[in-house]
Amino acid sequence: MSQSDIGWELWRSFLAVMSERSLSGAARSLGVSQPTIGRHIDQLETALGVGLFTRAQNGLTPTDLATALEPQAQGMAASAAALSRTASAGANSEDGMVRVSATEIMSSEMLPLIFEPLLREHPGLQLEIDASNRTVDLLRRDADIAVRMQRPEQGALLARKLGVLRLGLFATRQYLGNRPLPDKPSDLAEHRIIGPDRDPIYRSRFSSTVPEISPEIFTYRSDSHTTQLAALRAGIGIGICQVWIAENQPDLVPVLPESVHFELEVWLTMHEDLRHSRRIKMVYDHIAACLPAYLT
Repeated sequence: MSQSDIGWELWRSFLAVMSERSLSGAARSLGVSQPTIGRHIDQLETALGVGLFTRAQNGLTPTDLATALEPQAQGMAASAAALSRTASAGANSEDGMVRVSATEIMSSEMLPLIFEPLLREHPGLQLEIDASNRTVDLLRRDADIAVRMQRPEQGALLARKLGVLRLGLFATRQYLGNRPLPDKPSDLAEHRIIGPDRDPIYRSRFSSTVPEISPEIFTYRSDSHTTQLAALRAGIGIGICQVWIAENQPDLVPVLPESVHFELEVWLTMHEDLRHSRRIKMVYDHIAACLPAYLT
């Protein structure tokens, strides 16, 4: 087999091994047998003329070449997924798959409320939700539609500003108990704080919002926003929450609302070539009509 003859199924197995670091894990993730994965990796290495993984008792370690190839293989995966979504129904049909990318919190707290009536009205529509805080590449078709917390800079995208998302500090009544509410940001040092872990962008945003509090004193740390929200609701301490969520949680009390708060622009985007797809445009317009109700 030459390099030009390498099929997508070999690269798909390669990506699964890169993710799982073992043949057995890759096989489980793809729903195929372990020998099939092993055969695919052998064929890929033979075609490339170089090894991609070093074998050890604790699994497979990718070589430098494998690490370099991974982004291109992920691009192939995105294209294959986009091809499947496009083929799931005709351009003029409201049936078929649409992939929407949004943050963890938006995917878990807002989108189900927005999409339930749409799916009830259009039973042939299928939605694939990429719940991630990373920025997907719409030009590469990692998703059909994205809800972003910043204005997109890529060309060839349709973008619409939907509003501003307000965030602030909150705590449960249970946590506050007999504790006095902080009067100033420096008082937060006397409380248990829920905050980010290792994400440099997230830590920087928190520090710029509450410069008086060092991340090193956080009691409960996670870069997952849904994990932080769960900790806040459980009464672990004071943490950041979207204002609209807190307003619908009677147990959550605002902390320093006048001095600690920030806003994020919310943008709805899709590739301009997709505006001719009836179902994708339908989902795009539905989000544009419904999401502003949760924003300022």
